[in-house]
Amino acid sequence: MDQEEGSTTLDNIVTQFSTYEDFLDSQITTVDLYYLEDEGLARQLVELGYRGTGEVVKREDFEARKAAIEIARLAERTQKTTLTSAGKDLQDNFLKALAVREEDNRSGKVSSVIFIRDRNSHGQEVSGYIDYAHRLKTEDFEVYFSGKKRLLPRPTDMSFYNWDSHIAVCNSTPNYQVIADNPEGLLFKYKKDRKILNVDPKAQPGDNSTRTPIQTELYIQAVIFDHVSRRKT
Repeated sequence: MDQEEGSTTLDNIVTQFSTYEDFLDSQITTVDLYYLEDEGLARQLVELGYRGTGEVVKREDFEARKAAIEIARLAERTQKTTLTSAGKDLQDNFLKALAVREEDNRSGKVSSVIFIRDRNSHGQEVSGYIDYAHRLKTEDFEVYFSGKKRLLPRPTDMSFYNWDSHIAVCNSTPNYQVIADNPEGLLFKYKKDRKILNVDPKAQPGDNSTRTPIQTELYIQAVIFDHVSRRKT
């Protein structure tokens, strides 16, 4: 039996039986019990490969594979419950763009920076840059994907500007360092690989970064910058 067949056989056994003892019991015949008169001894002989009607599986292999399958099952369930965009009927391009990027931002494969310009609940025009991955970790995006609220920049985001009150705020995040004193405009340094993200629409966004304007009915203007870290792990 080759390695692939052995792995498939083990998976079938692990899936079929709840415990290693249940597997051993399935290999014991009534004749075995009649002559041995000891269920524990019969199990031990099956485990050692001296008795049994099927495959010989070591206890450590069974338990290790059982644990691996359980971890994978829990991870899949967690992933499904974590993606707040899953199952939503998203109509606007902006929400669709966020949904496409949600899993990769949660896992760290991609780091997206969202630029939004629109009016707040007071009718004031505001704009700013949002660290999408950081926001995903610090708040429930269910309200945005379900349409109950609109995602807007806040004074606690990477960058915030109120065009009416002229309040301007910049904040570094766990993912980005803000470089606000650059004479050519605002820059963000991705902390994991130290690459610079340039959000100037007239400039290139930088190494491993892309700039995507979003046609949306929800905002005056929306742009998403995506950065892929090349840091070796």
